[in-house]
Amino acid sequence: MIKKVYNKIRKIIGTAYINKSYAQCGEDLLISFLAEKFGWKTFSYLDIGTNHPKKFNNTYLFYKRGSRGVCVEPDPSLINIIKSARPGDTCVNVGLSAGEDAMADFYVMTVNTLNTFSKEDAEKLDKEGVYKIKEVIKVPLKSINTILSDNFKGKSPNLISLDVEGWNEEIIRSLDFDKYRPELLCVETVTFATDNTEQKIDSIIEYVKGKGYFVYADTFINTIFIDKKFWDTLKN
Repeated sequence: MIKKVYNKIRKIIGTAYINKSYAQCGEDLLISFLAEKFGWKTFSYLDIGTNHPKKFNNTYLFYKRGSRGVCVEPDPSLINIIKSARPGDTCVNVGLSAGEDAMADFYVMTVNTLNTFSKEDAEKLDKEGVYKIKEVIKVPLKSINTILSDNFKGKSPNLISLDVEGWNEEIIRSLDFDKYRPELLCVETVTFATDNTEQKIDSIIEYVKGKGYFVYADTFINTIFIDKKFWDTLKN
């Protein structure tokens, strides 16, 4: 029924005003609006914590439109799925560290969107009983600056999307903003909870603002930031 209504609307008004979002709360549509404002037909991205290549994904819409980037996903069971759906992207099977390259325990949960390197978060979820620890595996870690250096040849991608359960603040604080300044950042800035007690991680927002960015939009789950200096160039 929904598909029939959708097709009828397409026939009446065409596809110009129908936009499908793949992100959790429409973050990709907000970024798409900005990309159009910036004059970007295509652009580069670093998708950290890709998980599924399409579902709840902040960058797949842009991949479909011809943009290319790097997908970082620590869960080895998801790598071939990402590569199959997005053969034009570079896929890196590592986790992100806030410091030196290393190995770490990766907690694979019964729902893989909750996979995490945080022992505390994994055990808390497991204790609550709704989501359980499926297995713990060893996964290599690389710093975000190493990922950028290895894959973007000293340049910064236009967009960094960051969603690593429990480690978002550590990763964003380790980013060398003097060397890498994406025009856009999309960062998960809320804790996860099973009982509607989620909380905004205001310290992430304040830190990024202190690095010369401002908040363009917030979907409660994710915050979208724009580099102030870049934004100011659009006014001239």
